[in-house]
Amino acid sequence: MSTTDPSRQKRRWTAAWTTSPQRPGAGFGPNWSEEGFAGQTIRQVVRLGIGGEALRIRLSNRYGALPLRVSGLVVAATVGGAAVKPSTSRELTVGGSTTFTVPAGSDLATDGVAFPVDALDSATVTAYLAEPSGPATYHAQALATTFRATGDHRADADDAAFTETSESWYYLGGVDVAAAHDDGIHGYGIHNDGIVVFGDSLTDGTGSTPDTNHRFPDQLSRRLVAAGTPRAVLNQGIGGNRVIVDSAWLGDRATTRFHRDVLAQPGVSTVVILAGINDIGISEMAQDSPFPVLAPYTEVSAEEVIAGHRDMARRARAAGLRTIGVTLLPIRGSAFSTPTSEAKRTAVNAWIRGPGEYDAVIDLALAMGDALDPTHDSGDHLHPNDAGYQAMADAIGLTLL
Repeated sequence: MSTTDPSRQKRRWTAAWTTSPQRPGAGFGPNWSEEGFAGQTIRQVVRLGIGGEALRIRLSNRYGALPLRVSGLVVAATVGGAAVKPSTSRELTVGGSTTFTVPAGSDLATDGVAFPVDALDSATVTAYLAEPSGPATYHAQALATTFRATGDHRADADDAAFTETSESWYYLGGVDVAAAHDDGIHGYGIHNDGIVVFGDSLTDGTGSTPDTNHRFPDQLSRRLVAAGTPRAVLNQGIGGNRVIVDSAWLGDRATTRFHRDVLAQPGVSTVVILAGINDIGISEMAQDSPFPVLAPYTEVSAEEVIAGHRDMARRARAAGLRTIGVTLLPIRGSAFSTPTSEAKRTAVNAWIRGPGEYDAVIDLALAMGDALDPTHDSGDHLHPNDAGYQAMADAIGLTLL
C-alpha cells in the first residue's frame, strides 16, 4: 500500500540513521558489492536513533558505474531476522513513482511516507532490483545481517525466501524522520540536535556482537534515550579508514568524506571526531599485514594527523557545528603498537587535549587506560568488545554533547 506523505514539500527532515557509503570491492569479509544484483530482492534492517511520524530513505549509487534502477522499495516494522509486520508495510516513491533510477555517482532521497516510529525502533527496508545493477555502493562492516532472495519478494512478511545473507549494507545512505506537525515554519517536534560520530572501526563497531547494536554510537544513543533526552547518534565510521590516506577498499580519507558524511547530514548540531589511529598504526604492519585491503602502508606523521583534525574542526565550526575531539584509544599489545606509533599517539592526544582546538574533548585514552582492560578487549588489543564499547559510552558526560 502506498501512503506517500502529501505534505512532503513542507517537511523538514532529520537524520535518524546513517552509514558511510564505500566503493565496491574486497573487504575484511565476503560481500556482494562487486557482483551486484539482478532479479533479486535485498532486505536490510536498521535501528533509528529518534522517532517521528514520517520517514524517507536515502539511497546511494555514489560509486556505481551504472544507473541503479529500483523496481520497488518498501519499508516495514521489523519482527526479527528478515521477517516484517505486514500491516506496517509502506511503498516508497520518488516523485510519486514506485519505480525510479538513482544515477551513477549520485545519491537520492525518496518521497516522505507516513510511518510512525519511536526512538530505538528498527525498520526493515526491502528493495527489488529487477535489472542488473553492476557493482554496488555499499558499507562493508554493517555488523548487521542483510538478506537476499531470488525474484520479487517485497511483499513477503516471513523470511522463507531470504536464504542468502551478508554482513554489509547495500545502497543505503540514511533514514530521515519528520515530525507529525510541521508547517514548514515552526517545525513542531523537529530534532535539530543530531550527533555525528565520525571515525574508523572504533566507531564502526569492529569487535562488537553482530545484530545486537552494541557499537559505541549505539551505546551512546541508548544512554541518551534512558536519560529522557533522545538524540540521533549517527554512525559515520568506516573500518580501516584514515584521516589523510585514501584507500580503494576502506574509504576516501576522512578529510575528503567529511563534507558529505558530516556537514551534509540534516538536523545535526554536533560532530564527535575519533580518528587517526589507522594513520599511525597501519604503516607499522607493512611487512606482516594480515589483511591486503589495508594497503597502502603510507607513513604518516603525528603532525599530518593533527593537520587533518584541525581542518575538520575548522570546517565544522564554519558550518555552525559544535566540535568534540576524542583522544586515541590504547593500542598496547596490538599489531599497531611500536615505539614509533606509541610516540605518535601520545603527540596527537596531547594536541587534542590542548586548549582552543576543539570546543570540547572526550578523553577516552584516559578512561580506557594504558591498555584495554581484558574485560573490554575483543581479543586483538585494539578493538573493544560489547562491554568495552559500553565503557566508552559511559565515560561521556551527556551534557558535553
